[in-house]
Amino acid sequence: MSADIVLTLSCPDRPGIVADVSRHLYEAGCNILEAHQYNDPETALFFMRVRFAILADKPLDALSTEFADIATRFKMSWSMRRTSDLKRVVLMVSKLDHCLADILYRWRTGELQMTVAGIIANHPRETYGYLDLDGIPFHYLPISKTTKMEQETQVWDVIQQAGADLVVLARYMQILSDGLAAKLSGKCINIHHSFLPGFKGAKPYHQAHVRGVKLIGATAHYVTADLDEGPIIEQDVERISHQDTPDDLIRKGREIERRVLARAIAWHLSDRVITNGAKTVVFKD
Repeated sequence: MSADIVLTLSCPDRPGIVADVSRHLYEAGCNILEAHQYNDPETALFFMRVRFAILADKPLDALSTEFADIATRFKMSWSMRRTSDLKRVVLMVSKLDHCLADILYRWRTGELQMTVAGIIANHPRETYGYLDLDGIPFHYLPISKTTKMEQETQVWDVIQQAGADLVVLARYMQILSDGLAAKLSGKCINIHHSFLPGFKGAKPYHQAHVRGVKLIGATAHYVTADLDEGPIIEQDVERISHQDTPDDLIRKGREIERRVLARAIAWHLSDRVITNGAKTVVFKD
């Protein structure tokens, strides 16, 4: 019985990578179903994503061990995963729950293939009373200026105990410390509004309305110690007119945030995102 596997890799660019990877998979009794590659001329790095089926009676561990020889020769950073092995995801949220509601809907309808391993909120469960949270471990971890480090220790304990492969800040309105951001490097996605020009602080949509902004948008990116400066995964925009009120901007902004975050999560779950320094390579389906 065949099993779909996804291989992702990055390494210094040189001739023969595709040929050797393809030959190895063929000789190991595998059939390539989908393949993407990208050569970055600026960094001289090569990126590749391959989805293949194991036709031979060979466990994934053995296949990974055999592939390690090629990976060493080409100095690859790589991973190999069964598509049936769903990633475990912890969702973090504050009072605004539009992204959480959207993620849970897409998960329950099968659009987002993952296991929701827990929800961490700095507001009590009653805040999300109309959402279907049945069967999901819910962790109410309030935070204040004086309890930030203690609360983050609890957050990290929950993430570890949940065995999380990915953490999603679904409009979690607290800035992570440098230490926690470092621990979550490459496996934490955040969503925030995007404006030209940028508006920081309270009521950004009201500030945008006052300035007569014609475009609003949202950005999903990996979390780093530099606030909102992590590698970008996805962005989208929508036009605004003089007739739009601040409430219209808020409503449209929430819709953009929902769809941008959902795309970023889906691409990460299917191993379509590979970091490239301060940027990402995204092999869209």
